[in-house]
Order: sequence, then C-alpha cells, then structure tokens
Amino acid sequence: MPKSKRNRPVTLSKTKKKPGSERKGKVLTEIKRAVDQYSSAYVFTYDNMRNQKLKDLREQLKSSSRIFLAGKKVMQIALGRSPADEAKTGIHKLSKFLQGDSGLLFTNLPRDDVERLFRDFEEHDFARTGSTATETVKLKEGPLEQFTHEMEPFLRKQGLPVRLNRGVVELVADHVVCEEGKPLSPEAAQTLRLLGKEMATFRLYLVCRWSSDDFEAYKEGLAHLGADDSS
Repeated sequence: MPKSKRNRPVTLSKTKKKPGSERKGKVLTEIKRAVDQYSSAYVFTYDNMRNQKLKDLREQLKSSSRIFLAGKKVMQIALGRSPADEAKTGIHKLSKFLQGDSGLLFTNLPRDDVERLFRDFEEHDFARTGSTATETVKLKEGPLEQFTHEMEPFLRKQGLPVRLNRGVVELVADHVVCEEGKPLSPEAAQTLRLLGKEMATFRLYLVCRWSSDDFEAYKEGLAHLGADDSS
C-alpha cells in the first residue's frame, strides 16, 4: 500500500546555497576587490585556450596582476554595466566587451609592459578535433620508421593504410592526414600528435584598457572578438 503524503517529515532547516551560487558570489567579491587593488584593467580575448599555459601565465604575473575567466554576466555585474552601478568611474565601459572568448586582466604593470607581454605571448600545442588545419600534411608510401611494430594496429584504426613488413610499419599508399583550411577529424588530430606536428597556437589579444583617467580600445583585439568600439 503506498505511503500517505501526509505522513512525510518536513525539514525546517534553511535550504543550503547551491555550489554554483557560492562560486559566483566568490568571483564577484574577488573582482570587486581587484578593482580596488590594481591600477588598470583590460579585457582580452584568445585563440586556442590551453588551461595549463594560462595557469603558467597566472603564476608568472601573480606578484603584479590577476586574471579572471568567469561567466560574462558575473564579470559584468562585478564591474557594473552603467555609470549608475559601476565599481569605479568609467570601468563599466569594459563590460560591453566581455563577450565570446574573453577575460579580465587587472594589473599594476605599466601599459607598455602589458602590451609587450600580449604581443609576444605565443604557445604552440597540438591541435584538437574540430580545429582548422593550418597546412596540408601528406605521408608518402613507404616505411614509417618512427613507429614501432606494436603501433601498427592503432595506426590502422586512425585510417592509415599500413602493414608490417619484416617488423617495420609500412605505408602501402600515399595518405593525406589533413588538408589546409578543413576541420580536423579525431583520427587526424591523433595522427598529428603521433607525428609530433603542432598546429595550434595559444595567443592572447588585448581588446580594451581602463584606468582611472583613461580608456582605450585595441583594433586588433576588437576585430578578433568581432566587437566594435562605438558607444
């Protein structure tokens, strides 16, 4: 016989906040603290994000700067979206550029140092599935001596026409791994990794800059983000 709903116990304790809400609240607080702690703030965008590379950059800059990659709405609320609710005079101008792949950098570094850092920053890595091939890679018929015989079954699973010839992995016909301008398949991405071919470059671009007495936008970053600097 089904239990009566009338007999169910009722909990009178307060409902706990969801972890996501607590995390957002913490980010809001940390960004507002950064507004007071640092002399300038930048919106930046990026290509081919690599979390470990970003972690290394954070470590490199930790004595002078703070980087935030959080929900766009959370970052906008923390900065303010208009003169009426902005955290500091003029800083709400950054909010409209927090779109797409973008983040915030708060820093005490001089502007020239920040611009040089972003201009020179470039980290190469292996491309992932779905990334656009930056060049055409072809393998010629013949032995693939960089691979051991144990790898022959795995290479076949990646679509390579291979066989073992006296213990040596051999390509029985020319094979195109990927074509420039086309997205990489999972097999192509794995094959490029096996070949040691890096096609992804993690880059950063400045979009705009705020300080207590200045605001400016960067054309290259705006173009990359697909934004404009009109009011």
